[in-house]
Amino acid sequence: MGDCDSTISEVEGEENLIAAARHIVKALGSNKKLTFSARKTLAELGTQLSTIAALNETKGDGVSEIEDRLCAVEEKILSWEEDQSMIWDSGPEEASEYLNAADEARKLTERLESLCLNKDDDEYKLLHRAHNVLQKAMERLEEEFSHLLFENRQPFEPEHVSFRSSEEDVLDEGSIISFGDESIEDSLQRDSVSRASEEYILDLVHPDVIPELRCIANLMFNSNYDQECYQAYTSARKDALDECLFILEMEKQSIEDVLKMEWVSLNSKIKRWVRTMKIFVRVYLASEKCLSHQIFGELGAVCVDSFVEASKASMLQLLNFGEAMSIGPHQPEKLSRILDMYEVLSDLLPDIDALYSDEVGSPVRIECHEVLSRLGDSVRATFLEFKNAIASNVSTNPFAGGGIHHLTRYVMNYVKILTDYCEILNFLLKDRDEDDPSSLSPDMSPTKEEENKSSISTMACHFQSIASILESNLDGKSKLYKDASLQHFFLMNNIYYMAQKVKGSELRHIFGDEWIRKCNRKFQQHAMNYERASWSSILSLLKDEGIQNPGSNSISKTLLKERIRSFYIAFEETYKTQTSWLIPDHQLREDLRISTSLKVIQAYRTFVGRHGSLLSDKHIKYTADDLESFLLDLFEGSPKSLQNCYRR
Repeated sequence: MGDCDSTISEVEGEENLIAAARHIVKALGSNKKLTFSARKTLAELGTQLSTIAALNETKGDGVSEIEDRLCAVEEKILSWEEDQSMIWDSGPEEASEYLNAADEARKLTERLESLCLNKDDDEYKLLHRAHNVLQKAMERLEEEFSHLLFENRQPFEPEHVSFRSSEEDVLDEGSIISFGDESIEDSLQRDSVSRASEEYILDLVHPDVIPELRCIANLMFNSNYDQECYQAYTSARKDALDECLFILEMEKQSIEDVLKMEWVSLNSKIKRWVRTMKIFVRVYLASEKCLSHQIFGELGAVCVDSFVEASKASMLQLLNFGEAMSIGPHQPEKLSRILDMYEVLSDLLPDIDALYSDEVGSPVRIECHEVLSRLGDSVRATFLEFKNAIASNVSTNPFAGGGIHHLTRYVMNYVKILTDYCEILNFLLKDRDEDDPSSLSPDMSPTKEEENKSSISTMACHFQSIASILESNLDGKSKLYKDASLQHFFLMNNIYYMAQKVKGSELRHIFGDEWIRKCNRKFQQHAMNYERASWSSILSLLKDEGIQNPGSNSISKTLLKERIRSFYIAFEETYKTQTSWLIPDHQLREDLRISTSLKVIQAYRTFVGRHGSLLSDKHIKYTADDLESFLLDLFEGSPKSLQNCYRR
């Protein structure tokens, strides 16, 4: 190419030289014996010579034309400088004219730049002027671009998204739970994670303005104002994403703020986080990426970069909450909620990996995987803490009435809730029984442990371990009772409750029928032990041993009267005591009453029938029917007395 400092005569000589060179290239190109590589080289040289000739021609006689066109463009651009209204609000015709003027300014600037002007040339001042016009146009287009994005945002209404949970975040007293609170079943209803009807693309910006936004973006990028356009877009969309999270009630909070939250608020926050993650990733971010492609799709990698930059902060804000939950205290009442978080994040992982598949999105992708891993660690730690909390739960006083202990209800209801997470727990706990044998039941021998592991799932093995730990704890609590019969009564009640809770729910498929049969045998044994401890000494009073006259087999009336009187006193005392005992389950209560009644009434009828001739009516305080009726009052949890009560 010619030197920009050459004289006019030198330029003319250069033009002749270029023309001659083009002629030579054309002549050589007609040679059929040239190789493909040589032909390609000649073609490229011809193209370069033609370009040089065109530039020289433009420089020679096109400057005047450029100046005239620039004046017209400048007038159009500057006419809007004093106007405070927005161009695109003035109608499509005005907007189109401004875009054409701005594009013309770009073309004129590029044409002047191609002339390789010297700073001393008059034409150089024209180039500087063109740059100023183009800059003003680009600044105005940046404002218009931001205005269009803001004014045409479509309202985000999550209640119209079909998969939003119907459960309201009502903060009531039932939401406040702690370890051992039997209300857990009502308090921790899980939010299901389903992919059904979740993938949905919204118009985040009105479709009518997408072509306008795309035209502005293309023009700004072609004019080398790509950074300004990029920043305007990402700033506008960051604000929109922040507003989306605000609508979904997921305001920004630090890890320290989350760790200080009371459980009643945290429980509600976790439920909102689970729902927000599904909506935000599968609906909002999917729609956000689609919007980036619609506007920047013709500009290469910027469509991905703009999406990542716009969404990164909001996504990391949500993941930050997951991080806070993973490092917080491993309280048992949080387990199902952390499992909800793990489940939804695990389920969304393929979507997040796809949204942020490029290198620029790797920080979000990596953080998501790390948070998921830490939530998994938290589940394991909390599950182990749950077991430890059961084992270490201490009572200083016996449980009133020998009924179902709060701990039993809590543990069994909690385990029932955990059945919703079978797949996750099997995955997360599968190595724990190998790495930490103490996490299994304390009464499992190695041989039995291996048998169980080979025939049942990891989760079933751990659930049976929890049941064994609970039984061991209940056995310790039973020893707080001084009355041996009440010890067995308490264990009967609680083990029966455990068996029924498993038998009547999906827990049956996890624990298995053999476990239920074993549990049934245990509570039946405790029921028999209760009867033996409570009634054996009383029923022994209805035997003939010890009421004979000395030295003969004849019955002593005095000893007989004393014996029947002792029976009534013992019966009344037992009645008074055991009417205050409680069997909550109706069927178990009836079964134990019938079993007790059969033994007592049969022994009483036999005894009175055999010795009735020796006893007057005043000594027979109660009939067999009276006693049978009295026995129906047992185990209601309401103490009664038979003092001053006579035959009915």
